Amino acid sequence: MFSKIGPLEILLVLGLALLIFGPAKLPEIGKSFGKGIREFRAATKEMTQTVSDAADTEENKT
Repeated sequence: MFSKIGPLEILLVLGLALLIFGPAKLPEIGKSFGKGIREFRAATKEMTQTVSDAADTEENKT
């Protein structure tokens, strides 16, 4: 998905973010974005583990 995004596009997005939000808000926005990604990964890992455990339990019953 992100393989078509080049360095120029990334710089353009970062430049626009700098203009829109200003230099004082960018670290706060980055922190919030990173926290959201970590929470999403943790939820995904938990859901995968739950499904895996349920499949193992069902397999052991048969």
